[in-house]
Amino acid sequence: MILQGKRVDLPAAPVVHQRFEAHAAATPDAVAVFWAGQEVTYAELNAKANRFAQFLFARGIGRGAKVGVCLDYSTDMLVAILGTLKAGAAYVPFDPAYPSARLQLLLGQVPDLALIVASPATAGMVETADAEIVDLQEMAGQLENLPATAPDVTVTGDDICYAVFTSGSTGTPKLTAVRHEGWFNLMNWLTLEYGLHSGSNHLVVSAFGFDLSQRSLMTPLFCGATQNLMASRNFDAMMAYRMLTERGIRVVHCASSTLYLLIDWENARRGDALTRLDYVLFGGEALKVERLLEWQAREGNTCTLLHQYGVAECTDVATSYDLGAYRTGEHPVPPVGTPAYNTDIHLLDEELRHVAAGEQGEICIAGASVGKGYLNNGPENAKFTTIEVDGQPLRVYRTGDRGHVNEAGELVVLGRIDAQVKVRGMRIDPTDIERALARLDGVREAAVAIAYTEAGEAELIAFTVPAGADLAADALRSGLLETLPRNMVPAHFVNVPRLPLSPHGKVDRVALVDAHRKQNAAGGLAA
Repeated sequence: MILQGKRVDLPAAPVVHQRFEAHAAATPDAVAVFWAGQEVTYAELNAKANRFAQFLFARGIGRGAKVGVCLDYSTDMLVAILGTLKAGAAYVPFDPAYPSARLQLLLGQVPDLALIVASPATAGMVETADAEIVDLQEMAGQLENLPATAPDVTVTGDDICYAVFTSGSTGTPKLTAVRHEGWFNLMNWLTLEYGLHSGSNHLVVSAFGFDLSQRSLMTPLFCGATQNLMASRNFDAMMAYRMLTERGIRVVHCASSTLYLLIDWENARRGDALTRLDYVLFGGEALKVERLLEWQAREGNTCTLLHQYGVAECTDVATSYDLGAYRTGEHPVPPVGTPAYNTDIHLLDEELRHVAAGEQGEICIAGASVGKGYLNNGPENAKFTTIEVDGQPLRVYRTGDRGHVNEAGELVVLGRIDAQVKVRGMRIDPTDIERALARLDGVREAAVAIAYTEAGEAELIAFTVPAGADLAADALRSGLLETLPRNMVPAHFVNVPRLPLSPHGKVDRVALVDAHRKQNAAGGLAA
């Protein structure tokens, strides 16, 4: 089974920062970025980025080089990113919201890091790196003496623009490299397909280390709009909602769990800032559609929810679905839609043969979005492989996700192949149980995690956020047994006030299990 995206011609050099430069030339006085009460124009941001690019170029840091960026959201972050791109190099986010031990692990995974841009608040977090650390504010005088024009560097669509870390099945983070062509294609599709324009002002709400944050940062500059950055290292729902209300924001990109939080904030205050948005583009985890339907049905809600699917290895987004077309009961799992421009979805069996229409298969991605691969090598680079289509070799990325195509020709993601666990001899995907729990009365949210007994046997723990009073374990068990076999019913049910989120804005199941263990060790009881 193959789903094909629309074919759209790209420029000879599909290079992202050149679109920003075109806007800087055409509308130099337009506001490019708002941060901490200050506005910076396209001309000002372009000049600052050019001077940093000249600095890098003079140091011999150009095509093929990697520049680390460990900064809080700020104008300097965009200067560092754009300057790195203009020099022909690729940037690597080191998120200051990460624990120190995590940052040290990531630093050790980047081969030949040329330089790290940090600030006084973040430099200590990366001081163990072999690379030199520079501070843009400390260098301000030096940079002012450099040309405000970009260095003469040829950048191609096949060059790397950034590399982000993604979790590895071995437990070691993988550094996956994205090409300019893939990034340009993604933002060109978003701009053309959804009519983004100079008024499509954005607000970044996800952590810097998240793959989603890279397009969230650059898309408004790609279409000539204003990028709004929160002066906060970690997600702050109150600050985010205030900026949505005051800054004329039109577009937000976020993980599904972050969207639930924003909707809860809006509902609690009877506000309408979210409902007045043009788009929320969200995904990254299994959708709890019940959390969105009531808000989506509010009178006067003009916000389009785009439920999207993709992986960091293939430039973040592969498919998109307008959730306004979803009808409760039509499909047990909401679709993730049809492919982006110049992107194809192949559903393959274990022998890498295409499955028949309606059958489940592994989701494999082909086309412009497929990245360079993992820079720190390792056996997982085998996920980038070649299949034969119509007698021709085709490079694809094997996502490890399973799915099928519904009658409407839309992709439906069913879960991770490697997330399945054997419980009492049967393979189970916890995502299927989460969906069943979400359909039960009184369940606001649910997450199912895998834990192991002292004997080493896997067991399932359901963490539920009640819509009202605490939920009784017996009632939840009975409800699940109406739709699920007995071996899929969790061994334990735990009421929690909320589901904790990782820095990327996704449900943190490891934190849930750890908290549960500590509670039991302290004498707490689970149902």
